[in-house]
Amino acid sequence: MEQRKTELTTVVIPNYNGIAYMENCLKSLYAGSRIPEIIVVDNASKDGSDVLVREKFPEAELISFPENKGFSAAVNAGIKAAGTPYVFLLNNDTMTDPLCIEHLEEAMGKERNCFSMEAKMIQMREPEKLDGAGDYYCLLGWAFARGKDQPVEKYQKCDRIFSACAGAAIYRKELLEKIGLFDEAHFAYLEDVDVGYRANLYGYRNLFAPDAAVYHAGSAVSGSRHNPFKVELTARNNLYLIYKNMPPLQLLINLPFLLLGILIKGVYFVRKGMGKSYLSGLKKGISLCASKEGREQRVHFKLKRLPFYLWTEWELLLNTLRRLCF
Repeated sequence: MEQRKTELTTVVIPNYNGIAYMENCLKSLYAGSRIPEIIVVDNASKDGSDVLVREKFPEAELISFPENKGFSAAVNAGIKAAGTPYVFLLNNDTMTDPLCIEHLEEAMGKERNCFSMEAKMIQMREPEKLDGAGDYYCLLGWAFARGKDQPVEKYQKCDRIFSACAGAAIYRKELLEKIGLFDEAHFAYLEDVDVGYRANLYGYRNLFAPDAAVYHAGSAVSGSRHNPFKVELTARNNLYLIYKNMPPLQLLINLPFLLLGILIKGVYFVRKGMGKSYLSGLKKGISLCASKEGREQRVHFKLKRLPFYLWTEWELLLNTLRRLCF
């Protein structure tokens, strides 16, 4: 396979104690048909993964934080440092297919109004199953992965999605700078749904790239699908996401569905023994929405964007049906 350096894409890898996966992740990128610029942003790792990058991959740029500033701050630092039109955000617990970058660049070149494009995320431990083919968000206030656990070959079209999972997604840098980078108040979780939601409101599209394959270990850092830290932070961020992106009238119309979604999730986490974490997250979410920082981050409604709000509302309804019926 012929390799050449790409001047279109910078890969940004946020890292926190990812030594178990980092070497294979970087090796897979450097073995690809397109060799990108790579920026690793380390969130004060204690496991030596930053040292591994510095010593074994000196060609990669390493940005080191003195403390863990979270996923959003890490990727923002990488985005700002990137000097290419595209930025590919990639989790450290992944391995890319050799043609992944090439397929993403070709697909982005064909879609001028595309804000982001998610690669086909495949489960590393069960490679016959999908980890995700884009993210959906629904009226219940739930985000969920499209195609999770389904056969890899099922999703073969470049479909529009609600938002891209930033674990393996390419973004057009000029549009990120236009609508705003990842909201660092999120720290981690749902920040990619938030930025994708915002892109929809600005009239841009998020797409799925079926030919660009990425193998994902999943839960490599947090350790499990559900844990108190993740439950609390996700509950907090979800309230903030809704408050930021829905104008008052839309929020009022959707309130019964949103409250139902919060109630169902509350019962679920009580049964899981994490009810206190969920309630704590809701309280912190309300405080964040009421704060000066939260108010300043709201997307202000503009009449010229009404068609995009209507499209988004339709997608929220459609995704609710997808979540409940399929």
